[in-house]
Amino acid sequence: METDLPMSPQLEQIHGEIKDHFRALANGFQKLDKIKDSNRQSKQLEELTEKMRECKRLIKEFDRELKDEEARNPPEVNKQLNDEKQSMIKELNSYVGLRKTYMSSLGNKKIELFDMGAGGSDPTAEENVQLASSMTNQELIDAGKKAMDETDQAIERSKQVVTQTIEVGTQTAANLKGQTEQMGRIVNDLDTIQFSIKKASQLVKEIGRQVATDKCIMLFLFLIVCGVIAIIVVKIVNPHNKSIRDIPGLAPPAPTTSRRLLQFKASERFG
Repeated sequence: METDLPMSPQLEQIHGEIKDHFRALANGFQKLDKIKDSNRQSKQLEELTEKMRECKRLIKEFDRELKDEEARNPPEVNKQLNDEKQSMIKELNSYVGLRKTYMSSLGNKKIELFDMGAGGSDPTAEENVQLASSMTNQELIDAGKKAMDETDQAIERSKQVVTQTIEVGTQTAANLKGQTEQMGRIVNDLDTIQFSIKKASQLVKEIGRQVATDKCIMLFLFLIVCGVIAIIVVKIVNPHNKSIRDIPGLAPPAPTTSRRLLQFKASERFG
């Protein structure tokens, strides 16, 4: 569809489809004024509602394409396209208001989920849509009871989910507490091991010092013993060597002639 606004081919195609739907909506509401049968009017309103849903989807698609091309367009072009989008939204809202007016005049209440605002758009399936005017009082009561039962079931399911969530949270908290206590015990064990290693290191050092002292003492004793043995050997080999003093208790016996001379001198002194 030709337009004065600078658009990409994709935007121009979507814009043309939206305008075609708006013309169909305008013609549909004009025909609705000429229809006298309430059932036919209700059917016509359903068709117009479906077209409005399609218009909403196209406007959202138009907005997504506009955001994708926003960086490539000049600011004044983006402003014009945004103004056009707002204009289409206002026109669609006018048709939504017109639809509500016709619904009120017919005295019909649809059981459906139809949201033309900024939120999500999930249209109710055609087979689930019923007109209140075509239902008896008993059917209305049964439908109300069914809706209440479904609501109660949904609440019960929500309660079960909440209960399960609480149980999972409690179990997780218990596991975390157990793991925290286990980590504390591990830290205490590590401290004990570290203290034991430190004490063992000190004990090893002390034993090493004692061993070194014992080795020194043994070495000195060995040197003393070696010296004594050496002196004894020298005295035995060379007993007349006066440079080496006699070891007490190890002096050699006096010669026999000297002993006799001493005995003779003693007898003369007492004779």
